[in-house]
Amino acid sequence: MPTTIQALPRRIQPELEHACSRSPELGYEPSENAGFIRCLSHGFPTPLARWHCHDEYELHLITASSGKVFVGDWIGQFQPGQLVLTGPRLPHNWISMDVPEAGVPERDLVVQFPHEPFAAAADGIPELREVMPLLERARHGIEFFGLQAQATAHWRRVKERQGLARFGAFCDWMGELSRCSDYRLLSSAPLRSEDSDLELAQVDVLVSRITEQLGAPLSAADLAHEMGMTESRFSRFFRRATGNTFTDFVNRVRVNRACQLLQESDRTITLIAYEVGFNNMANFNRRFLDIKGVTPSEYRKRSAGRFGLK
Repeated sequence: MPTTIQALPRRIQPELEHACSRSPELGYEPSENAGFIRCLSHGFPTPLARWHCHDEYELHLITASSGKVFVGDWIGQFQPGQLVLTGPRLPHNWISMDVPEAGVPERDLVVQFPHEPFAAAADGIPELREVMPLLERARHGIEFFGLQAQATAHWRRVKERQGLARFGAFCDWMGELSRCSDYRLLSSAPLRSEDSDLELAQVDVLVSRITEQLGAPLSAADLAHEMGMTESRFSRFFRRATGNTFTDFVNRVRVNRACQLLQESDRTITLIAYEVGFNNMANFNRRFLDIKGVTPSEYRKRSAGRFGLK
Protein backbone atom coordinates (compact mmCIF):
# COMPACT_ATOMS: atom_id res chain seq x y z
CA MET A 1 0.00 0.00 0.00
CA PRO A 2 1.26 3.51 -0.74
CA THR A 3 2.54 5.47 2.20
CA THR A 4 0.20 8.23 3.38
CA ILE A 5 2.00 11.51 3.91
CA GLN A 6 0.36 13.62 6.57
CA ALA A 7 0.58 17.37 6.33
CA LEU A 8 2.53 19.01 9.11
CA PRO A 9 0.43 21.22 11.39
CA ARG A 10 0.70 24.94 10.66
CA ARG A 11 2.88 26.79 13.12
CA ILE A 12 0.68 28.90 15.38
CA GLN A 13 3.34 30.04 17.85
CA PRO A 14 5.34 33.11 16.83
CA GLU A 15 8.74 32.31 15.38
CA LEU A 16 11.59 33.41 17.65
CA GLU A 17 14.08 35.42 15.62
CA HIS A 18 17.73 34.73 16.47
CA ALA A 19 20.70 36.99 15.80
CA CYS A 20 22.31 34.37 13.56
CA SER A 21 19.44 34.73 11.06
CA ARG A 22 19.94 38.47 10.55
CA SER A 23 21.58 38.49 7.17
CA PRO A 24 22.60 41.77 5.45
CA GLU A 25 20.96 40.35 2.34
CA LEU A 26 17.60 40.83 4.09
CA GLY A 27 18.29 44.44 5.02
CA TYR A 28 20.16 44.10 8.32
CA GLU A 29 23.37 45.94 9.00
CA PRO A 30 26.51 43.73 8.89
CA SER A 31 27.26 42.24 12.29
CA GLU A 32 30.57 44.11 12.50
CA ASN A 33 28.68 47.42 12.22
CA ALA A 34 25.87 46.55 14.62
CA GLY A 35 26.39 47.65 18.19
CA PHE A 36 23.74 48.37 20.83
CA ILE A 37 21.49 49.95 18.17
CA ARG A 38 20.70 48.02 14.99
CA CYS A 39 19.06 49.65 11.95
CA LEU A 40 17.06 47.67 9.42
CA SER A 41 15.19 48.62 6.25
CA HIS A 42 13.34 46.35 3.86
CA GLY A 43 10.59 46.21 1.27
CA PHE A 44 7.65 43.88 0.78
CA PRO A 45 7.22 41.00 0.16
CA THR A 46 10.10 39.70 2.26
CA PRO A 47 10.89 36.67 4.44
CA LEU A 48 11.07 39.12 7.36
CA ALA A 49 7.30 39.71 7.21
CA ARG A 50 6.06 36.85 9.34
CA TRP A 51 4.45 36.20 12.74
CA HIS A 52 7.55 36.42 14.93
CA CYS A 53 9.14 37.87 18.04
CA HIS A 54 12.64 38.60 19.32
CA ASP A 55 14.48 39.62 22.46
CA GLU A 56 14.94 43.25 21.41
CA TYR A 57 12.64 46.26 21.42
CA GLU A 58 11.64 47.25 17.91
CA LEU A 59 10.73 50.76 16.74
CA HIS A 60 8.92 50.19 13.45
CA LEU A 61 7.95 52.85 10.88
CA ILE A 62 5.84 52.00 7.82
CA THR A 63 6.75 54.13 4.78
CA ALA A 64 4.65 52.51 2.02
CA SER A 65 1.53 50.37 1.48
CA SER A 66 -1.37 49.55 3.79
CA GLY A 67 -2.79 46.39 5.27
CA LYS A 68 -3.25 44.47 8.51
CA VAL A 69 -1.00 44.66 11.56
CA PHE A 70 -0.84 42.08 14.35
CA VAL A 71 0.81 43.02 17.66
CA GLY A 72 0.33 40.48 20.45
CA ASP A 73 -3.43 39.98 20.67
CA TRP A 74 -4.22 43.22 18.81
CA ILE A 75 -5.39 43.25 15.19
CA GLY A 76 -5.68 46.51 13.28
CA GLN A 77 -5.02 48.40 10.08
CA PHE A 78 -1.85 50.22 9.05
CA GLN A 79 -0.90 52.77 6.43
CA PRO A 80 2.20 54.85 5.64
CA GLY A 81 3.32 56.76 8.69
CA GLN A 82 2.36 54.19 11.31
CA LEU A 83 4.98 54.13 14.07
CA VAL A 84 4.93 51.28 16.61
CA LEU A 85 7.27 50.37 19.46
CA THR A 86 7.13 46.71 20.48
CA GLY A 87 8.77 45.24 23.56
CA PRO A 88 10.89 42.10 23.93
CA ARG A 89 9.19 38.83 22.92
CA LEU A 90 5.97 40.62 21.85
CA PRO A 91 4.85 38.87 18.62
CA HIS A 92 4.11 41.08 15.62
CA ASN A 93 3.60 41.11 11.87
CA TRP A 94 2.66 43.63 9.17
CA ILE A 95 0.94 42.26 6.04
CA SER A 96 0.52 44.62 3.09
CA MET A 97 -2.69 44.19 1.10
CA ASP A 98 -2.15 46.66 -1.77
CA VAL A 99 1.30 45.76 -3.14
CA PRO A 100 1.95 46.05 -6.90
CA GLU A 101 3.14 42.97 -8.76
CA ALA A 102 6.77 44.15 -8.60
CA GLY A 103 6.57 44.65 -4.84
CA VAL A 104 7.58 47.66 -2.74
CA PRO A 105 11.33 48.39 -2.48
CA GLU A 106 11.09 50.12 0.92
CA ARG A 107 8.20 49.57 3.31
CA ASP A 108 9.77 49.35 6.77
CA LEU A 109 12.35 51.44 8.65
CA VAL A 110 13.27 49.68 11.88
CA VAL A 111 15.50 50.20 14.90
CA GLN A 112 16.13 47.30 17.29
CA PHE A 113 17.85 47.51 20.68
CA PRO A 114 18.13 45.24 23.77
CA HIS A 115 16.82 45.99 27.24
CA GLU A 116 19.66 45.07 29.57
CA PRO A 117 22.36 47.56 28.44
CA PHE A 118 19.89 50.45 28.47
CA ALA A 119 18.46 49.53 31.88
CA ALA A 120 21.95 49.08 33.35
CA ALA A 121 23.04 52.46 31.96
CA ALA A 122 19.91 54.12 33.37
CA ASP A 123 20.91 52.91 36.85
CA GLY A 124 24.00 55.09 36.68
CA ILE A 125 22.87 57.90 34.36
CA PRO A 126 19.79 59.68 35.72
CA GLU A 127 19.00 61.34 32.38
CA LEU A 128 18.33 57.95 30.77
CA ARG A 129 15.65 57.13 33.34
CA GLU A 130 13.27 59.41 31.44
CA VAL A 131 12.86 56.63 28.89
CA MET A 132 12.15 53.74 31.28
CA PRO A 133 8.37 54.30 31.57
CA LEU A 134 8.21 54.28 27.76
CA LEU A 135 9.97 50.91 27.69
CA GLU A 136 7.58 49.60 30.35
CA ARG A 137 4.59 50.50 28.16
CA ALA A 138 6.28 48.95 25.13
CA ARG A 139 5.69 45.49 26.60
CA HIS A 140 2.16 45.86 25.23
CA GLY A 141 3.01 47.66 21.98
CA ILE A 142 2.66 51.42 21.50
CA GLU A 143 1.29 53.13 18.39
CA PHE A 144 2.27 56.81 18.04
CA PHE A 145 0.29 59.26 15.95
CA GLY A 146 1.29 62.17 13.72
CA LEU A 147 5.03 61.52 13.79
CA GLN A 148 5.79 60.30 10.25
CA ALA A 149 8.07 63.18 9.19
CA GLN A 150 9.91 63.32 12.51
CA ALA A 151 10.29 59.54 12.69
CA THR A 152 11.68 59.33 9.16
CA ALA A 153 14.21 62.07 9.90
CA HIS A 154 15.20 60.44 13.20
CA TRP A 155 15.70 57.05 11.55
CA ARG A 156 17.90 58.56 8.83
CA ARG A 157 20.05 60.34 11.43
CA VAL A 158 20.52 57.16 13.47
CA LYS A 159 21.31 55.16 10.33
CA GLU A 160 23.89 57.66 9.06
CA ARG A 161 25.84 57.83 12.31
CA GLN A 162 28.15 55.45 14.11
CA GLY A 163 29.54 55.16 17.64
CA LEU A 164 28.63 57.77 20.21
CA ALA A 165 26.99 59.98 17.57
CA ARG A 166 24.55 57.18 16.75
CA PHE A 167 23.74 56.65 20.42
CA GLY A 168 23.14 60.39 20.80
CA ALA A 169 20.77 60.46 17.82
CA PHE A 170 18.96 57.41 19.19
CA CYS A 171 18.58 58.98 22.66
CA ASP A 172 17.22 62.15 21.08
CA TRP A 173 14.51 60.11 19.32
CA MET A 174 13.67 58.06 22.40
CA GLY A 175 13.45 61.18 24.51
CA GLU A 176 10.98 62.68 22.07
CA LEU A 177 8.84 59.53 22.16
CA SER A 178 8.95 59.39 25.96
CA ARG A 179 7.39 62.88 26.02
CA CYS A 180 4.78 62.10 23.36
CA SER A 181 1.22 62.00 24.69
CA ASP A 182 -0.56 61.13 21.43
CA TYR A 183 -0.36 57.33 21.51
CA ARG A 184 -2.30 54.19 22.32
CA LEU A 185 -1.34 50.83 23.75
CA LEU A 186 -2.22 47.88 21.59
CA SER A 187 -2.00 44.47 23.22
CA SER A 188 -3.19 44.95 26.77
CA ALA A 189 -4.94 47.29 29.19
CA PRO A 190 -3.17 50.68 29.33
CA LEU A 191 -0.42 51.20 31.88
CA ARG A 192 0.15 54.91 32.44
CA SER A 193 2.07 54.78 35.71
CA GLU A 194 4.91 57.27 35.24
CA ASP A 195 4.88 59.08 38.58
CA SER A 196 7.73 57.20 40.26
CA ASP A 197 9.83 54.07 40.21
CA LEU A 198 7.95 52.87 43.30
CA GLU A 199 4.57 53.19 41.59
CA LEU A 200 5.89 51.41 38.50
CA ALA A 201 7.11 48.57 40.72
CA GLN A 202 3.77 48.36 42.53
CA VAL A 203 1.84 48.26 39.27
CA ASP A 204 4.18 45.59 37.91
CA VAL A 205 3.59 43.43 40.99
CA LEU A 206 -0.18 43.85 40.69
CA VAL A 207 -0.25 43.04 36.99
CA SER A 208 1.95 40.00 37.54
CA ARG A 209 -0.30 38.82 40.36
CA ILE A 210 -3.44 39.24 38.25
CA THR A 211 -1.86 37.56 35.24
CA GLU A 212 -0.59 34.59 37.22
CA GLN A 213 -3.94 33.94 38.92
CA LEU A 214 -6.45 34.48 36.11
CA GLY A 215 -8.39 31.34 36.89
CA ALA A 216 -8.78 32.17 40.60
CA PRO A 217 -11.20 34.64 42.21
CA LEU A 218 -9.50 38.03 42.49
CA SER A 219 -10.59 40.42 45.23
CA ALA A 220 -9.77 44.10 45.32
CA ALA A 221 -10.27 43.99 49.09
CA ASP A 222 -7.66 41.24 49.51
CA LEU A 223 -5.09 43.02 47.32
CA ALA A 224 -5.70 46.29 49.13
CA HIS A 225 -5.08 44.56 52.47
CA GLU A 226 -1.83 43.03 51.17
CA MET A 227 -0.63 46.47 50.04
CA GLY A 228 -1.55 48.08 53.36
CA MET A 229 -4.26 50.25 51.78
CA THR A 230 -7.94 50.77 52.39
CA GLU A 231 -10.11 49.47 49.58
CA SER A 232 -11.10 53.00 48.50
CA ARG A 233 -7.46 54.13 48.41
CA PHE A 234 -6.51 51.01 46.47
CA SER A 235 -9.30 51.70 43.95
CA ARG A 236 -8.08 55.27 43.39
CA PHE A 237 -4.45 54.11 43.06
CA PHE A 238 -5.35 51.32 40.66
CA ARG A 239 -7.48 53.53 38.43
CA ARG A 240 -4.79 56.24 38.28
CA ALA A 241 -2.10 53.67 37.45
CA THR A 242 -3.95 51.66 34.81
CA GLY A 243 -6.76 53.89 33.58
CA ASN A 244 -9.27 51.20 34.55
CA THR A 245 -11.26 50.08 37.54
CA PHE A 246 -9.97 46.90 39.11
CA THR A 247 -12.86 44.83 37.68
CA ASP A 248 -12.46 46.26 34.18
CA PHE A 249 -8.72 45.65 34.26
CA VAL A 250 -9.11 42.02 35.35
CA ASN A 251 -11.66 41.47 32.58
CA ARG A 252 -9.28 43.01 30.04
CA VAL A 253 -6.36 40.85 31.15
CA ARG A 254 -8.55 37.74 31.06
CA VAL A 255 -9.83 38.58 27.59
CA ASN A 256 -6.27 39.30 26.39
CA ARG A 257 -5.16 35.90 27.67
CA ALA A 258 -8.14 34.33 25.91
CA CYS A 259 -7.00 36.05 22.71
CA GLN A 260 -3.57 34.47 23.05
CA LEU A 261 -5.11 31.03 23.54
CA LEU A 262 -7.47 31.55 20.60
CA GLN A 263 -4.46 32.39 18.42
CA GLU A 264 -2.00 29.81 19.64
CA SER A 265 -4.04 26.76 20.61
CA ASP A 266 -6.84 24.59 19.30
CA ARG A 267 -8.70 24.56 22.62
CA THR A 268 -12.45 25.01 22.42
CA ILE A 269 -13.79 28.49 23.16
CA THR A 270 -15.72 27.15 26.15
CA LEU A 271 -12.60 25.61 27.68
CA ILE A 272 -10.64 28.84 27.12
CA ALA A 273 -13.36 30.91 28.80
CA TYR A 274 -13.21 28.84 31.98
CA GLU A 275 -9.42 28.61 31.89
CA VAL A 276 -9.02 32.40 31.98
CA GLY A 277 -11.45 32.85 34.85
CA PHE A 278 -14.94 33.40 33.43
CA ASN A 279 -17.48 31.15 35.10
CA ASN A 280 -20.16 31.34 32.41
CA MET A 281 -20.11 31.67 28.64
CA ALA A 282 -22.64 34.49 28.40
CA ASN A 283 -20.46 36.76 30.54
CA PHE A 284 -17.32 35.75 28.61
CA ASN A 285 -18.91 36.43 25.22
CA ARG A 286 -20.30 39.79 26.39
CA ARG A 287 -17.00 40.98 27.88
CA PHE A 288 -15.02 39.76 24.87
CA LEU A 289 -17.30 41.62 22.46
CA ASP A 290 -17.17 44.78 24.58
CA ILE A 291 -13.37 44.80 24.71
CA LYS A 292 -12.40 43.44 21.29
CA GLY A 293 -15.40 44.46 19.20
CA VAL A 294 -15.82 40.95 17.79
CA THR A 295 -16.93 37.57 19.12
CA PRO A 296 -14.33 34.99 20.23
CA SER A 297 -15.05 32.82 17.17
CA GLU A 298 -14.68 35.77 14.80
CA TYR A 299 -11.46 36.80 16.53
CA ARG A 300 -10.03 33.31 16.06
CA LYS A 301 -10.97 33.40 12.39
CA ARG A 302 -9.37 36.82 11.86
CA SER A 303 -6.23 35.92 13.77
CA ALA A 304 -5.37 33.30 11.15
CA GLY A 305 -4.53 36.27 8.91
CA ARG A 306 -1.33 36.95 10.84
CA PHE A 307 0.29 34.29 8.67
CA GLY A 308 -0.53 36.27 5.53
CA LEU A 309 -2.78 33.48 4.26
CA LYS A 310 -6.03 35.45 4.36
